[in-house]
Amino acid sequence: MDLFTGAGGLSLGIQDAGWTMAAGIDFDERALETHAHNFPGLSLGMDLGDPEVRDHLIELLSSADVDLVAGGPPCQPFSRAGRSKIRDLVRNHGRDPHDHRKQLWQAYLDVVTRVRPRVVLMENVPDMGLGDDFAVVRIIEEKLEDLGYATQVRLVDAWHYGVPQHRKRLILLARNDIERFEWEPRHDGFVPLREAIFDLPRFEVEARERVGERELPYAEPEELSPFLEKMREQAPAGVIHDHMTRRVREDDLQIFAGMTSKTLYSQIPKELQRYRADNFTDKYKRLDWQERSRSITAHIAKDGYWYIHPEDNRTLTVREAARIQTFPDRFRFAGTRSDAFRQIGNAVPPLLGRAAARAVAPVDGAVRASGLNPHWRQVREELSVWAEEARSGRRWYEYPGPEMGPLQAAVMAVLSGSRLKSTETSALMAVVRPSEKRPRKTLTRSLFDSLLQQAPTKAAKEKLGRLQPLVDDKGAWSEARKNELPERLRFKPAEEAFYTLLLGEQDLLLVTQSALRVGARVSGSDSDRTNKLTDGRVSLVRLVGAGTNASLRMAALRVIGKDYCAAQTPNCFACPLRKHCVGKPELDDLYSSCLDGDRVD
Repeated sequence: MDLFTGAGGLSLGIQDAGWTMAAGIDFDERALETHAHNFPGLSLGMDLGDPEVRDHLIELLSSADVDLVAGGPPCQPFSRAGRSKIRDLVRNHGRDPHDHRKQLWQAYLDVVTRVRPRVVLMENVPDMGLGDDFAVVRIIEEKLEDLGYATQVRLVDAWHYGVPQHRKRLILLARNDIERFEWEPRHDGFVPLREAIFDLPRFEVEARERVGERELPYAEPEELSPFLEKMREQAPAGVIHDHMTRRVREDDLQIFAGMTSKTLYSQIPKELQRYRADNFTDKYKRLDWQERSRSITAHIAKDGYWYIHPEDNRTLTVREAARIQTFPDRFRFAGTRSDAFRQIGNAVPPLLGRAAARAVAPVDGAVRASGLNPHWRQVREELSVWAEEARSGRRWYEYPGPEMGPLQAAVMAVLSGSRLKSTETSALMAVVRPSEKRPRKTLTRSLFDSLLQQAPTKAAKEKLGRLQPLVDDKGAWSEARKNELPERLRFKPAEEAFYTLLLGEQDLLLVTQSALRVGARVSGSDSDRTNKLTDGRVSLVRLVGAGTNASLRMAALRVIGKDYCAAQTPNCFACPLRKHCVGKPELDDLYSSCLDGDRVD
């Protein structure tokens, strides 16, 4: 079953991987017509944001054995201010009458919760995760793990699986039969644009003349590459469909004629520019035969200036865009030319969908719905136990907890860039450590003076001096106004992030080099050195998770990265994650470090 199916790119990939499509559900009429034409099973026009509609869907499928639920629900990142509410909605199956239309990922999760398939396959654009520190993804993963699923999140470059374009997608997989996600090997090299579309009919383009037709004669090359063989499977012989695009304006014809794949919009003759060159640096883009296409997006339905043919003075046709998305030539699109472009741009490339589906193929002997306790969940639980023990010790100030209020977090934030020894930081934080007799909730003059006297260096005293504007301001340190402190104290972004983390912001990732190194080593990847803000965050997310202890685990990873997981000589013997760490040095190397006098507890 494919929820939010669109034209069916993901459906087609899953079908090619061996499944039978029972139902595709969407609210877009043209996309549903496309789906109905190209797939067996049901193509249902439903607004899954409506709980009653979801009830009807569950009832409709009650007699079906649904092995896999797939889909690409719209997943708009949500602000930090609204996360606690969203989290509560998720735990109540997303049945809030005011929010359900805005947060359709909750509707997707609700259907999965009630159908309980063996496999879940969700895809989205990377911005779904990068826009809010993967908060939505982590909440979904947590819910699926609560239901007994093992999960995997990957950011996948589609060209690694035969898609001839630059296109990165976020893939979330879950299964409840076995904890194994075996992706096929990435392809060597890539499919260039020439291989993808060179065989399609070419056009002599005249200004304002019709370009292409719904049906044109087609002569198949004598030799087909593996890519073209796939595109021509079951296609009608001698014809090509939907090979048409927009008419070309006279001024655009002049612009296109003077462009190469390297031409920037600012290099177009000024008398022909219709847009500001400083704001639209890549408004026009001629594609390169020898390279991958730029990512085909729904924007192609508005104009095709990002997708100018490598040689012809025109933009890509519907069929060319479909080829680049890896829709085979037999696949037809309903509606107008713009409808087709929009469906193609919104789709998951079928070859990427096929690769993702194969990673969750059935395994002989595996028992469905066995209620797994996944590996990463166990790792997070152990990390939480270690962090709770560490928080109860002398370095309590490194972690969110009962002793950490706005005052304590602010002091740690201003000190975070200093090079103090742990004993010096401990002595300073002892001044503001709360107790039953002295709650230490506001910064009084005497407390501020004590901090300055305890400061071991001139630099530390200067940093603490930044707190001066809020001395004796009782209201500033209240829980109700704690979110105003970073602005009033002019925190830098890193300081504000650390302050927020210490106050227990559950969905915050503190993306530091040391924390990324921990995530990469435990995962056995190099994401701390390459693709830090994308794959690096994914590695970090596996260890942080979601839920009430997420901020505690994030703080623990900061400490582990700073104190144990050094870049050159890590102290693996003292690291609480050592038994789970794939990338730790060999024992012989660690022993050699001991003999060389390196610190090992």
